[in-house]
Amino acid sequence: MHEVVDDPAAQEGRPASFTLPGAPIDRETIQGWQHFRLTRGSFVPAPRLDLAAHRAQGPRGQALHDLHRAATHANLRLQETPMSLKVTTIMRSRIQSNALKTKPTTRAGLMINGGGYQGKTETVCEAAAAFEDFWRLLHQQLNPDAILGTRDLWAPVAYVQTPVTATPKSLCEAILSFYGHPLGYRATLPQLIRSVRDSLRDHGTRVLIIDDITRLKMHREADQDTLDLLRSLMSMQVTLILIGVGIRTSGLLGEGRHDLRTGQWVFTGRRHTKKNGNDEAATQTQRRFDLIDLDPFDYSTPETINAWLAHLAGIEDQLRLFRAPPSMLTTGKMPEYLFARTAGIVGLLERLIEDGCTAAIGTGRELLDVHVQGDGVRVI
Repeated sequence: MHEVVDDPAAQEGRPASFTLPGAPIDRETIQGWQHFRLTRGSFVPAPRLDLAAHRAQGPRGQALHDLHRAATHANLRLQETPMSLKVTTIMRSRIQSNALKTKPTTRAGLMINGGGYQGKTETVCEAAAAFEDFWRLLHQQLNPDAILGTRDLWAPVAYVQTPVTATPKSLCEAILSFYGHPLGYRATLPQLIRSVRDSLRDHGTRVLIIDDITRLKMHREADQDTLDLLRSLMSMQVTLILIGVGIRTSGLLGEGRHDLRTGQWVFTGRRHTKKNGNDEAATQTQRRFDLIDLDPFDYSTPETINAWLAHLAGIEDQLRLFRAPPSMLTTGKMPEYLFARTAGIVGLLERLIEDGCTAAIGTGRELLDVHVQGDGVRVI
């Protein structure tokens, strides 16, 4: 959803034009990822009007402004939290360091772990998109690895989701689909892996994001084979970033060991160790990951409480409610109430606030209060 920024109505404080949402962005294709990268953060919220100015617009103007306000509450901007800052800081360092390596060595990967609605995917995609912005600017929008005589689209970042029933072939097909690579119905696994390797190289990919990695339950032979494929992807000179819910308890880490010296998780190729039992040979297939937890907010210390209040203040600044008092979300019982309702999970908080604002506009009360009506925030 994107507002026309130079609309004269917006400049005069009247409801600005904006387009209704079209098809959802599909980041699992080159074109979809580029659309996300280039348009992220482009939504312009509804203008701030007082109630008198709103009423002066007439029925049609009021309806349009109310629709724009609803769109604003449905598209709250992604806010940085102390927890997401930890993730993005490590991501930026790892991606940049790996991208600058010239040796044909295996790049250490990252696992981003957390519960549902905690913003893992959006945090990772935002950091990866920022890296791509930087990488393109650094190379003046030209692929430094372009092959003479070819016209492959440049894709410094690739994003795919783990197939629901993951197999090595289905994961390869998901990666190739991102690039629009034609899939041969009778392609063998070695052929698919070779095509993946060629696509990563030809498109200049430096970061490969695989979401929903905990769809691998590790109790099937196919899951074990897919994990072996992930190891091989790390030898293709890309930073592999795996995103999952409950990685620590998924069984995925049961295939690795924790290196207390480095703090990393080390995954050793099982087939090599089974075949010859040679520890030195096994290290050749080791793949290292840093496991980063994206935690919810805490509310137990002055520091964490202040971080929660700052986040609420950032949300409040984006709301467009005519009777909202100053510090509506950050004073009185509201901070504790919102934390109790959401357990500090940012996605649940946004949904609760969005539902409350919808009710506030619909009833004409135009503010949020701590009292509860049914299972939602009461508007008074």
